[in-house]
Amino acid sequence: MISFQGITKVYPKGVEALRGVDLEISDGEFLFLVGPSGAGKTTLLKFLIREDLPSSGAIIFKDEDIVGLADHLVPQLRRQIGMVFQDFKLLEKRTVFENVAFALEVLGRNDNDIAQMVPFILQKVGLSEKLDFYPRQLSSGEQQRVAIARALIHEPEVLLADEPTGNLDYENSWQIINLLKQINEWGTTVIMATHDRTIVDSMKKRVVTLERGLIVKDE
Repeated sequence: MISFQGITKVYPKGVEALRGVDLEISDGEFLFLVGPSGAGKTTLLKFLIREDLPSSGAIIFKDEDIVGLADHLVPQLRRQIGMVFQDFKLLEKRTVFENVAFALEVLGRNDNDIAQMVPFILQKVGLSEKLDFYPRQLSSGEQQRVAIARALIHEPEVLLADEPTGNLDYENSWQIINLLKQINEWGTTVIMATHDRTIVDSMKKRVVTLERGLIVKDE
């Protein structure tokens, strides 16, 4: 489904974030990206949603090179690839329902669709009882669940998770990991960048290790 081909990223002053990365990710796979800070994990994820572009190379998604994708098609791409971040990125003055609904509102979905879709996806992530809560009233784990619900509302084929447990304690971290595992079992490809070797070792999924912009291990 996803193919990184000869991906290189060179920042100003010649700093190389990625150097000739080749990586194939199958439909329905759960893959961990691991490595030290600055290894290139987040950069790869950003390429997939066109938040950044490589200096050279191709990224094939569903038989199309998204590096050359026209700007007006990027929103359509992002409906197929959801992303969750370490810092949740919730709107503090909106309720749980409104935070998730916002992702539909920007696409012009009607009120009836929103009224049906948002409670359904919140039930999927275990937040049916928190529709009217504000982010400040939720635990950090619950806030991350809202962020995941927002990423899932378009039923993406791929879910990217960039250090999704980085701000969570042990218990909440495992709740999020188990949710991501369940999402993967529903058929969604999950790509997760993390520093947490305990989680990686326990999951027994494919692990790609990056160091200094190179893939040094794929197991």
